[in-house]
Amino acid sequence: MASMRARLTERKMRPAIIISPNARNRWASHVLVIPLSTKVKPAPTHVILDRGEGGVPHTSVAKCEQVTSLDKILLGDRPLGGLLSEDRMRQLEEALLVALGIVVE
Repeated sequence: MASMRARLTERKMRPAIIISPNARNRWASHVLVIPLSTKVKPAPTHVILDRGEGGVPHTSVAKCEQVTSLDKILLGDRPLGGLLSEDRMRQLEEALLVALGIVVE
């Protein structure tokens, strides 16, 4: 979990889930992230995170259809919170597959 800005000119930090592997993150100038929103609306590509989960201050939704590459310079100085549970990571994986149109039976 991390805090991010969408642009250098934007002051507000927003929570995001870093989904790219650590091995890649060490060498790349960008990380892959799923942005979070506090506007919780059920959707097949959304995963709800409870307040406190992964360090989020409010109940939030991971918008897997908005996965994006983000320059590391736009990340906050420190992680937002801890790791997500295996169950939650599995839910994110399933929502990402739906967002990408990959059918798994």
